[in-house]
Amino acid sequence: MSIKRNALLKYSSIGYRAINKFRYFYKEYKDKEFNLLDVGCGNHSPSLTKFYFPKVNYYGIDKDLYNIDDEDLKNMKEFYKKDLEKDTLEDIPNNFFDVVIMSHIIEHLRNGLFVVEEISKKVKVGGVLYIEYPSINSLKLPSMKETLHFCDDSTHKKVYCLIDIVNILLEKNFKIIKAGTRRNFYNIALIPLRLIYYKLKGKNLVGGIFWDLLGFAEFIFAKKIK
Repeated sequence: MSIKRNALLKYSSIGYRAINKFRYFYKEYKDKEFNLLDVGCGNHSPSLTKFYFPKVNYYGIDKDLYNIDDEDLKNMKEFYKKDLEKDTLEDIPNNFFDVVIMSHIIEHLRNGLFVVEEISKKVKVGGVLYIEYPSINSLKLPSMKETLHFCDDSTHKKVYCLIDIVNILLEKNFKIIKAGTRRNFYNIALIPLRLIYYKLKGKNLVGGIFWDLLGFAEFIFAKKIK
C-alpha cells in the first residue's frame, strides 16, 4: 500500500486504526517527539511512520534496505544493518526507545525468542513494545497469494506461541496491555471495498485482505514498568 493511499485512509476517518502496528500508541505519541525503533523497516516504513508521527526520531533495523528510497533515508535518524540470526545488538542503546515495533519478524528467525529478549532491553521504562507474528491458527487456513497459510511464505522458519513471548516480557518487567488474536474491525469492514477494487482492477486477491477476519496473526502490546 502506497504512502499516498495511507494518507487517503487517514483522512477518510479510518487512518491509523487500520495500521495495526500504530493503533495502540498513536493517540499518546502523535504530537510528541519520541524515539522509535522499527525492527524490520522495509517497504517505506520510515516515511509512513513519519507521516503519522511528524516528530518521531525513527531508527530502523533490517538485514537490507528493502523497498527504501531516498525519502525514507531522509526520514531515518539511524539505520542498523543487522542479520538478527547472526549479529549482536550491543551497539543499539539499551533503555532508550519510547516505542519499539517488531511486526512480522520473528517468524523469519530460528532464534526469535532470543531476539525478543534482546530487543526488550532497548525499551526504556515507561516505553511500549508491539510484536506481531503469524499464529498457529495460520496453519489451518487455505493457501493464498501473498500468504494466508503460514507455509505460503518460503522465508517463514518457525511458528511461535503467544504464551512463550508473553512469559519473556513478564520476566523483563513488562506489563501486558493487550494480547491475543489480531482482529481489526476497521480492516474487516474494508473487505467488501477491497474485493470490489481487486475485481475492477482485474487483480488476484491476496491473503492479507483476510488476516483479521480469519485470525491469521497474534499480537502483543506491552509496557515496560521497571
